[in-house]
This record gives sequence, structure tokens and C-alpha cells, in this order.
Amino acid sequence: MDSSAELRPCLGYPAPQQRQLENGCPVTLLPLADASVACLQFWCQAGSLREQTGQAGVAHFLEHMVFKGSEGLPAGAFDHRVEAVGGQSNAATGFDDVHYHVLLPPEGLPLALELLPRLVLKPQLQSQDFQLERQVVLEELAQSEDQPEEVAFQHLLALGCGSHAYGRPILGTREDLQRMTPAAMAAFQRTNYCADRCAVAVGGSFEPEAVLQQLELGPVGELPSAMVSPFQPRGLAVQPGRHQLRLPRLESARLLMLWSAPPAASQQQLSGLDLLTTVLAEGRSSRLVRRLREELQLVESIDLELHPLEDGSLVVLEAVCEASQLDAVIHEVEELLVQAAAGVSPAELERSRRLLDHGHRFSLEAIGPVTQLLGQSTLTGRMQGFDAPLQRLASWNCDALQPLAKALDPSLACVLEVRPL
Repeated sequence: MDSSAELRPCLGYPAPQQRQLENGCPVTLLPLADASVACLQFWCQAGSLREQTGQAGVAHFLEHMVFKGSEGLPAGAFDHRVEAVGGQSNAATGFDDVHYHVLLPPEGLPLALELLPRLVLKPQLQSQDFQLERQVVLEELAQSEDQPEEVAFQHLLALGCGSHAYGRPILGTREDLQRMTPAAMAAFQRTNYCADRCAVAVGGSFEPEAVLQQLELGPVGELPSAMVSPFQPRGLAVQPGRHQLRLPRLESARLLMLWSAPPAASQQQLSGLDLLTTVLAEGRSSRLVRRLREELQLVESIDLELHPLEDGSLVVLEAVCEASQLDAVIHEVEELLVQAAAGVSPAELERSRRLLDHGHRFSLEAIGPVTQLLGQSTLTGRMQGFDAPLQRLASWNCDALQPLAKALDPSLACVLEVRPL
């Protein structure tokens, strides 16, 4: 199927071609004849959000096991062969998804199309490799638990998100990882790595029909449709409240605040929140940075970030300061957030819009990030023109933004005061 007519050229790129394999797996292609590299991205709706009771950490553990090899491709062979043609690869597991990518010279793309799907979709999960890699994952978890800043942030998520998957570490729990078996991991993969829950994106210099044919004849084309009901969102609502935590080896105190935001599909609302968080904490002239760091010199740093997530997005504030200044920081932050509910000025809005506009354009300068954007958009079914985020930003005015600012009311936040022990 070709639905590329729904898209159009913009920001210097041709319209991506949206295709579909016979089994229904969606593929997005962005052929660029003059590109010096090619990028292959494989995405799957198999992040920690899909883990069931007793499976905490299996999504990330599976990402590790993928690189232990598949039939005819022993551990390390994939990286060796990709690097031999001048390429590089990586993978990442998040709350909502997992993705794998390869960036390499165009002549190496057929190799990537042969090897990456085999590696990802046909892992061997050998018992000995499984036991060894389990120790690697457990060590990664231990390192995370040994970093006070990570402990504080994870504590905030647990307090605010409660039993929701977003409140659990993506790395999992020691208990579930210890109980995990190759058979249980294989079952998780069969359930989630299905044609209608995966997506492929390819960008750079290549021949589209040759790429599609190779995908069709390989493991991606062999993927079955999902055998169980689609995932049913729970919906995330952050639990407001005020909490305190003392941690050993913490060098500076922290104020952490967490708010609910609309799910990732609510792109128009999230673009407005993106503007607001930029007004408040992006750059030296933003309200929070100017007041707390530049004028009062109360904080070492202060950030306010929007994290779009499929089952409900999150807004996170982090202020780092001396323990003796924490109460003053809390007072100033809450005052500024309350003031923000009264509205932003046209100059603040224009500055914020310009920063986000330029940031989006800069993110599209390399084929890797462009292909990643296409892969994620294909997986979520929210394919759009490259300029769609800019159009959303341009649609906001000061009056329209004002109701959104109330979402950042301090009384709606999960607040965690973290002090050194």
C-alpha cells in the first residue's frame, strides 16, 4: 500500500513514502539520492508499559539478549560486520517502545536489512548467554541504585505514578529479573513483536522497491499479526502530594515536581505545554532561570521538561541547590508558577516559539534523527509533514495558552524535597 500522497515535501525533504508489507507491518521510506549515508530503524510497541505482573525489566533485558546473536549470527558478529562497512548501531528501551537502528554507508544498507531483522526477531536466547547477560542487567540496575540523583527521580515517579508502569524502573526489579527465564522472555517477544505492533523506517540513499522486497522476504515480512487483544490504556493521573527524602552521598539538595499532561496523541495541547515550559525554564531569560539562578543565585540549575508518553505525558521540574536554600527555592518556584497562570507576554511567547521552531529545524539536519522521527511516527500511526510541529506552535496566542498554565499549579503536583543525609 502506498499512502505517500497524504504527505508533501517540506523543510527541504521530499514527501516520505508510506508503505505496508503483506502482513500489515507499516514501512516509511525517505529516499534521498544525494545522501552520503543510509539509516535503518526498527520500532516495536514493546516498552516497559507492556510488561505484566512478574515481568518487570523483561523489555530492556530482551534488548540486551537480542545482541547475543541469532541463528547463523553469533554474539558480536552483528557489530563486527556492521562496523566493517563503516556503520554503527544502537538500541534503546523506553516506557512505550523499543527501537533499534543502524547508520551506515548506502552500500551497506542491504547488509543491515539482512542482519538487523534477523538479530531482533530471531534471537537465540541461549541459557548460558541468558545467565551471563542477566548479571550485566543486574549490575546496570545496581549502578542506577547507587546514584542518589537516579534514586530520587525514581522515587518521584513511584510516588506520583503509583502502580502505573510509568512509576516502575524501565530496568525492572531485582526480584523479577532473577525469576526471568528464556521461555518467559520468548513469550513476551511473541506477544509484542507482531506485524501490527512494529514499524520500519529507512532514510538516505537507496532504491525503495529493493528495500521493500528485502523486508518482505525476510523476518519482518514473516511477522504474524497480534494473537491477543490490543493494549488497553489505563490513563495516568499523577497523585498530588508533598514528600521528603534524605539520601546518603547526595551532594546538593533537590526540588522535584511532577505533573500530569495529556497523552502523546494530544499533539496540539502538548505543543502549548512545550511553549509554556520553554517560557518558564529554557535559557537565561526564562522566568525560573532568570529569577532563581541569575537574580537570586539560589540554584545551581533548574529545568522544566515535558515528556510525551502514550498513556499520559509527564512534566518534570528539577531544581538543584544548597540544602540551606531549599525552602527559599520552593517558595520562589511556587510563586512563579502561580504567576504563570495569569498568562505570558507576547514577547515571552515569541521567544519561546522561536527557540522551539529552531530546535525542530536543527533536529532535522541529519538523516539519523530524521529517520528516528519517521520510525516513531510510523509506529504510533501519527505520520505528518515535517513542518506540522511548526504549524502547531504558530497557532498559539497568549489568550489560548493561559488555561494550559493552570495545569502547572503547584497544588496539582507531586512534590519531593530531597536533602543530603
